[in-house]
Amino acid sequence: MTSLPDWMRPPRPEGWFAEDLDRLPEAPRHTELIDGALVFMMSPQRIWHSRVVTAITQALTDQAPADFEVDREVTVRLDNRNRPEPDVVVTTKRVSADGTWFAPDDVLLVVEVTSPESEHRDRTVKLRKYAEAGIRHYWLVEEEDGRPVVHVYELDEPTRAYAPAGIYRSKLELDRPFPVVVSLDSPFRPTR
Repeated sequence: MTSLPDWMRPPRPEGWFAEDLDRLPEAPRHTELIDGALVFMMSPQRIWHSRVVTAITQALTDQAPADFEVDREVTVRLDNRNRPEPDVVVTTKRVSADGTWFAPDDVLLVVEVTSPESEHRDRTVKLRKYAEAGIRHYWLVEEEDGRPVVHVYELDEPTRAYAPAGIYRSKLELDRPFPVVVSLDSPFRPTR
C-alpha cells in the first residue's frame, strides 16, 4: 500500500477548514469540503450530466435579472467546515469576480445535478446544509429515462429547512427566484 501524498493529510487533528481549499493546488479540480473532510469527484463526468448543467446554466443566464450572476462549479462557504461545490449557482452581482467561493448571503439558488457518486450527498447532506445556511432556493436534478427531472425546494425561514415546491418534467416554469422557463426535453431525448 502506498502512503498518502503530503497535501492529502489534514493540517490539524480536527481536519480541514474552508480556507484550506485555496491552498491545495494538487487537489483534483472538483474538490469539496463536507464536515471537515475533503470529497473528491474522481469518476469521469457523464455527458448527460455535462449537458444538463450547461442547459440549466444557459437558461438561467439568459433569463436572470441584471442584478444576478450565474456561475457553475464554484464553492459556497457555508461555514468554517463546509464548502460544497454546486453545479450551478445564482448570486447577487455584488460578489467579487476575484473570489474562489460565495457566501450564503449572496446565493439565491443552488442547483445540483446528481451523478451516481453524488446522489446521496445531493439528496440529503447538501439539501440540509444549504437550508441551514439560509440559501432560499435549491433545485435537485435527477435522471429519469434519460431526461432530467427537477425537484424544486424553497426555504422555510422559521425552520431553516427546505419545503418541496414541485417536481418538473419536460418543462420547468417558475416565478421564483425570478421568472424562468427551462425546457427539459431537448437535447436530453434518450437514444435507443
